[in-house]
Amino acid sequence: MRISASTVLLGAASAASAASFQNQAQQVLADNFHKAHDAIKPVADSFAHTTLESFEEAFNGMNSQAKALWDEIKLLVPESAFDKPTWFSKPKAAKRRKDWDHVVKGADVQKLWVKGADGEKHREVGGQLDNFNLRVKSVDPSKLGVDKVKQYSGYLDDEANDKHLFYWFFESRNDPKNDPVVLWLNGGPGCSSLTGLFLELGPSSIDKKLKVINNEYAWNNNASVIFLDQPVNVGYSYSGNAVSNTVAAGKDVYALLTLFFHQFPEYAKQDFHIAGESYAGHYIPVFASEILSHKDRNINLKSVLIGNGLTDPLTQYEHYRPMACGEGGYPAVLSESECRSMDNALPRCQSLIRNCYESGSVWSCVPAAIYCNNQFIGPYQRTGQNVYDIRGKCEDDNNLCYSALGWISDYLNQKDVMDALGVEVESYDSCNFDINRNFLFQGDWMQPFHRLVPGILKEIPVLIYAGDADFICNWLGNKAWSEALEWPGKKGFNKAELEDLSLPEADKEYGKVKSSGNFTFMQIYQAGHMVPMDQPENSLDFLNRWLGGEWFEQ
Repeated sequence: MRISASTVLLGAASAASAASFQNQAQQVLADNFHKAHDAIKPVADSFAHTTLESFEEAFNGMNSQAKALWDEIKLLVPESAFDKPTWFSKPKAAKRRKDWDHVVKGADVQKLWVKGADGEKHREVGGQLDNFNLRVKSVDPSKLGVDKVKQYSGYLDDEANDKHLFYWFFESRNDPKNDPVVLWLNGGPGCSSLTGLFLELGPSSIDKKLKVINNEYAWNNNASVIFLDQPVNVGYSYSGNAVSNTVAAGKDVYALLTLFFHQFPEYAKQDFHIAGESYAGHYIPVFASEILSHKDRNINLKSVLIGNGLTDPLTQYEHYRPMACGEGGYPAVLSESECRSMDNALPRCQSLIRNCYESGSVWSCVPAAIYCNNQFIGPYQRTGQNVYDIRGKCEDDNNLCYSALGWISDYLNQKDVMDALGVEVESYDSCNFDINRNFLFQGDWMQPFHRLVPGILKEIPVLIYAGDADFICNWLGNKAWSEALEWPGKKGFNKAELEDLSLPEADKEYGKVKSSGNFTFMQIYQAGHMVPMDQPENSLDFLNRWLGGEWFEQ
């Protein structure tokens, strides 16, 4: 989860404007999941240039609590900041290539019919795929040296909406004909999953001299892995339009996987898992629900894994204060008076989030994000401490505290790298903060996506893991929401005892795990927001054990 200062301060004003000028809503969940979450109705993406007076006019439709919050925001933001707003993402410059090895047309896949067990014919795969195409390039491993395994890169195109999502696939180093396939998603919202590739769990990292360094603990040691830049205008992905809510992105991911597995049926028969971190705590419940809603599919979804995610803000925001104030296993970062201020702010924060949960309205959800982020994340940010790792200071403000992010961007902006991957944009950025703000402006930040998890648990296992040194999506909040979740197995899960997690023949454990039914929670010691970066060997251990079904309901 990434937060920029302007996101924290300006979100409510922009959301009010967007809602005022384009009061459009959309049904956001597939048929068999919509009852669990019919409150989510994000507004459309369009935005008009707006003055301060227009913002105040738009806010006339808000309740008194939101208006009071607007008055507070005006004290923090100079009027000149609203004169020429540039908060919504601009299209990325891109040039379409023609040198693709394969092009899979969704319209052709849509025409395929098969006979079911009942003798009736039905489409081989469900969903609306007519506007989607998948372009595939075979990546020569010798050109980049990122790994020696078979690789594919390319774009999923939504031609009707001018959306083009970039992906990079790595085959398993072990037994690709039988090993599972994993989709990896970074969060943000608005951060490239190539960050996860080169900073965390991919086959290589990038050093200060932009040299490729092999990762012996890569997650593709025993699984094939797809890294996806989503939503559009993130990383190498691009569009003339914007996606500003999680549900809209879910349709794209379903189409990508369907067309990819159609082109490469040898991977479709393997078990498939979705893993991600941070804002992927929003993405994954929606993406998994979208996949599971299609009875006829070629995606063999077996589980999901969420690392240090934001999933249930109402429960999780309560745990920023204890994490920052010395009750999460690490020394306090804030003073006693700052901790008391957070205690005092909690009732109002929770009231705002509840209003968002109940209404699903941008008018309720954006003020909740603005107020709660200012009160619970702002004080911590002002200390200079790393929000992704409570153990140290933020060492590189230009690269979200990690200089290696800058090295990765420099590497991925090299022409030979972009040519080898078939990239169509002119530049790569690890995070797009316009996208980050867009999601907040549309009220996506505080939506109750945890309400989808019970429906997922009925069909597949869910793992929630958390590095215990992270502040921004801390382990206290993740443990709390997993125990607060209302589902038939709640009582058994809450009674389950925490057990040690350890490597074979290790002297001490590297974490704790509890599991019941299809639900599992892990606390990983001495790891921040990006667990595979901080604990590469341990993260590969629990991944392989999870994919092997150790904690699955039998």
